[in-house]
This record gives sequence, structure tokens and C-alpha cells, in this order.
Amino acid sequence: MEEFISFIVKHLVDNPDAVRVEHTEKESGRHLYRLNVGDGDLGQVIGKEGKTAKSIRTLVIAVAARKGLRAGFEIVDPARPHEDSADDRA
Repeated sequence: MEEFISFIVKHLVDNPDAVRVEHTEKESGRHLYRLNVGDGDLGQVIGKEGKTAKSIRTLVIAVAARKGLRAGFEIVDPARPHEDSADDRA
């Protein structure tokens, strides 16, 4: 799944070498994928009104569901401290 997310995002950003996807499995069995991108690429991944980010999230959740897994996806904003608020999202 990490490769899938990286593939999509690397084709959207100006600095594909800075794309990094972290995978964490929570105690509930839910898989969380956190995306980190280079400086200046955050807006390209989020898109107008968040439509690009929503589309990526939808793809991640759909692919995971086909594999019988629950997954979440979030984009890490380097300007904000680490938050685990997305842990309860499906």
C-alpha cells in the first residue's frame, strides 16, 4: 500500500524524492498511512478545496477494503506538531 500511495503522490509533486509514506498498525487492527512531502508540495497534494486529498483517501480506503482491512490516510503538515487525532477515523 505504501508503494501505491507513493506512486500516486510522486506524480503530483515537484519534488518526488521527498515523498515518504509511514505505515502504522493500531491495536484495533486499523492501518494508518501518513504521507510526508517536501517543502512547497503540500498544496499540490491537498488540491483545491481538499479534493485531491479526499480522492487519495478514498482510494486508500477502497484498496484496503478489498483486502479486508480497515485503513486511514492523513497528510502530515510539517508546520504543525504531530497529532494522533485521526486515530478514530475510519
